[in-house]
Amino acid sequence: MQGETPESLIPRPNSSISRRDVFKTGGLMAAAAATATGAAQAQNKPSDELRSSPKRYSKMKKSINQWAFPYPDRMDLKRCLQLAKDAGFDGIELNYDLDNDLSPMSGTKEYTEIRKMADKIGIQISGLCSFLFWPYPLSSNDETKRNRGIELAGKIAKAAADLGVENVLVVPGAVHIPWRDDHEPVANDICDRRAKDAIGKLLRDAERLGVYLNMENIFFNGYLMTPMEMNAFVDHFDSEYCRVHFDTGNIMEYQFPEHWARLLGKRTKNIHLKEFTKKGTDHSLECFRPLLDGTTNWPAVIEELDKVGYDGYLTFEYFHPYQHYPEALIYQTNDSLDRMLGRV
Repeated sequence: MQGETPESLIPRPNSSISRRDVFKTGGLMAAAAATATGAAQAQNKPSDELRSSPKRYSKMKKSINQWAFPYPDRMDLKRCLQLAKDAGFDGIELNYDLDNDLSPMSGTKEYTEIRKMADKIGIQISGLCSFLFWPYPLSSNDETKRNRGIELAGKIAKAAADLGVENVLVVPGAVHIPWRDDHEPVANDICDRRAKDAIGKLLRDAERLGVYLNMENIFFNGYLMTPMEMNAFVDHFDSEYCRVHFDTGNIMEYQFPEHWARLLGKRTKNIHLKEFTKKGTDHSLECFRPLLDGTTNWPAVIEELDKVGYDGYLTFEYFHPYQHYPEALIYQTNDSLDRMLGRV
């Protein structure tokens, strides 16, 4: 009858089951039931595509590039790190330049202090990035610029090692740089030869430092324009430390990041999430938008990344800090990532 104790749990004469065993068995059964219920609820999250992804992606980590902050004009490095932490990010990607906290003017001592500051705040540094690959392309026809680019890339890798950071974004070459008027076009075969030569030299130190050189796909530069070309370039070096920094927005005008995600597979070591709108006609940096304010098929992109087992950082990259209340962009981006990853 309902409410009666099952006979199997009633101690009998000469039985080795004690009263304590009965309560222990009941507790284990209750715990197992609760665990099963919780797992079922997590797997059967209510599907509401107006709110967030119905599938939860728990392995990928949230990051944001420092260019989304009004640094250094209105925020110093410490405030950027703290804001990223307060907004809910796991990491922040820092930018190497000629005259900021990460530059040739800094060394091991300064980078050690930055590492301590990040640790105290509780934020990871997801990687290092730089605009310096454009004024000093590794494939430039100008040998002086080419050599300076290799020198700076080496300094970025050393800075990463001093910071305890394993990811360095590298632009290996460019046939054309349409947003600069000081770059002479480079023939495709020459660009390829110079890029391989430069990365080959840089990899020797990178391997010693334990730093990954991650090749980024770029829009409009005429080089490594398909995932197959990128794969062939990376595979050429047969080195664990030569990988891919996949930028979802940089191929959006004519291609689709969900296709690249699958084809790059395990080669992808780090990721830029750049939102892009195909509705615009101004094919420049203005095509990049805040997350979810574009035409990227994010459910498809995230699902393909999950299928290839990507568990690294998803770093939002944006070049226009808000003029008013710039903290809003940081919080909005973290909220968007939570929705994309089914964490709301």
